[in-house]
Amino acid sequence: MATDPANPSDDEAPLSDRPYDGIEYLEHAPPSWWKGLFAATIVFSVLYLQFYHLGTPGRSAVERYDQALAENMRLQFAEIGELQPDEATLVRMMNDSRWVRVGESVYRTHCVSCHGIDGGGVVGPNLTDDHYKNTRTIGDILRVVQNGAAAGAMPPWRDKLHLNEQILVSSFVASLRGTTPTNPRGPEGNVIPPWPTEVPEPESAAAPQAESAPPAAPDQPAS
Repeated sequence: MATDPANPSDDEAPLSDRPYDGIEYLEHAPPSWWKGLFAATIVFSVLYLQFYHLGTPGRSAVERYDQALAENMRLQFAEIGELQPDEATLVRMMNDSRWVRVGESVYRTHCVSCHGIDGGGVVGPNLTDDHYKNTRTIGDILRVVQNGAAAGAMPPWRDKLHLNEQILVSSFVASLRGTTPTNPRGPEGNVIPPWPTEVPEPESAAAPQAESAPPAAPDQPAS
């Protein structure tokens, strides 16, 4: 029976001239299905590269994720509007677990490389203890986020993040105080008072009440 030269039987296949550990083996050519599959992967990779990386912007998985994240952020911000960059807002958001999670997502995107995933500090300071280098009040956290610190070691984020993102990530950083990181850096800076636990009342709130109170009646003369 004749043997197909392209697929010789085991008895007729030539021996390899590259033995391993003294073991000789037959030199079988790769099967046709394997060659076809290999060629198909090359063609697919060229088409994939052209479509997702060299074609219209916005097609890659990373770009689509960023677009979805931005859209979700816009929907959430539409709910709360433009936040005010003051201590009352920071305290309120710090005590709202839903918005703390939004701040955490901003933190995980931009801050983990320097401060660690749990705030314990890597090259940046520990954010979980009571020692702070550039902060005296909770409002100073937002100031550092916006303007940076340590001669640029902490970059400013004022022009890189939406104002709401700046406020929410500051509230998340404030919420890390008192937590226990896995591998914390040592204390840096000075011990400062605890954060407010309640939203402080605006100073002007009591003034209108005092102004609107009726004047006291004059003393009646004795009869």
